[in-house]
Amino acid sequence: MARRTGKPSYLLPARDTRRNRIGRLAAVVTAIGLAAALLGGAVGYTVGRPDPIDSSITEMREAEARRDTQQIAELTTMARRLSDEISPILTALQADTPSGQQADAEQARQWQQAVRQAAQPLADPPSGTTATNVARGGLRVALDQAALAVDTYLLAVTGPAAQRAALTQLATRQATQAAATWSIAATQLDQINIDAGHGHQHVHLETGPGGDAFAPDGAAEGSGG
Repeated sequence: MARRTGKPSYLLPARDTRRNRIGRLAAVVTAIGLAAALLGGAVGYTVGRPDPIDSSITEMREAEARRDTQQIAELTTMARRLSDEISPILTALQADTPSGQQADAEQARQWQQAVRQAAQPLADPPSGTTATNVARGGLRVALDQAALAVDTYLLAVTGPAAQRAALTQLATRQATQAAATWSIAATQLDQINIDAGHGHQHVHLETGPGGDAFAPDGAAEGSGG
C-alpha cells in the first residue's frame, strides 16, 4: 500500500510575505505616531502650564501697580492742599514790597509755623516706585527751601537794621528757588498721573510770573489719561 504523503512544497501556495511586512510596518508607524502624540501633549502641557515663579512675579507687579496708583492719587490730593497753603507765603516773599509795607516778625512766625506743618505729611513717606518717589521727594525739598526762606526773612525783620535789606533779598531768592523746585516736582507728578491713567493733574504753585519755575502745560485737567 502506498504511503500517504502531503503535497510537495513547490505545489503549496506561497506565503504573502510582502503583506506581512507592510502590516508590521503600519503597526510600527502607528505606534510611533501615538507615542509622538502623547509626548507632544505632555510637552505642550508643560510649556503652557504657568510657572509658579512667573505667576508670583506677575502678582507682585500687579499689586505694586495698584499700590502706586493709589499713592499717586493720595500724593496729588496732598499736593493741591499744600499748594494752597504755600503759594501765598512764597508770593509775599517774592514780592517787591516797600520796606514800610513788608510783613513783620509776627507774620513771619506764622509763615514759619505754616510751612513746618505743611512738611509734616512728607516727613515719613511710604515706599513707592522711583517715579512716584521723585515727585514726592521734589515736593519735600521745595517745602524745605520754603522753610529756609521764611527763616531767613524772620532773621531779616528781627536782626540788625543794617542787615535787613541783604537778608530780605536772600529770602526772596530762596523763595524763588522753592517755587522752581516745586514746579519740577509738580511736572513729574503730572506725568505719573498721566501714566497711571488719571490724566493731567496740575498742582503748580500760584506765585505769579518770574523766576525759573515750570508753568503748567496748558492741557485740560484730567485729559490724556
